[in-house]
Amino acid sequence: MASSVSTSTGSCVPHRYNPIINPIHSKPALVEEHVEDQQHILLSRPLFGALLFQNTSSDARDHCANERTFLSWLRLSMYLSIVAVAIVISFHFREQPSSLERRMALPLGVIFWLLSLTCLGNGFFNYVRTVMKYSRKAALVQSGWKTQVVITIIGTAILGSCILFLSTGRRA
Repeated sequence: MASSVSTSTGSCVPHRYNPIINPIHSKPALVEEHVEDQQHILLSRPLFGALLFQNTSSDARDHCANERTFLSWLRLSMYLSIVAVAIVISFHFREQPSSLERRMALPLGVIFWLLSLTCLGNGFFNYVRTVMKYSRKAALVQSGWKTQVVITIIGTAILGSCILFLSTGRRA
């Protein structure tokens, strides 16, 4: 059941089929073979194959850092979606929510849900753009103005909702 994958240098690297790691038994895509293509590297054949980069200088470290950055954006997106659901649901666990709480729960939850989707989209597009630049050996890793705008909006929404919660707290 062992097969081999030949690389551009001509050597064969044996690997075994593992249904957990590679459930559809796809072969890896060698990035150096697809650099000349105008097609995006993530859309190259095989679609579900791993991308194999030539590890010159610090490429492996940079790819791992790019993946960790995407996972950080994913984690922030999940936190914001949990906050959105908590805001919408928490006002309905009490016996009788006030009219202000009923009016403010859904819009505030939708705002946090949209911020969650924005974080997910920003993280994904940063990841895809950086992988494409890595494949062309032209990546400059830095935060752009879009990332700074998203983080500023998220911080403002969190600060504003904290002020809103403190100012509209129910008096016992």
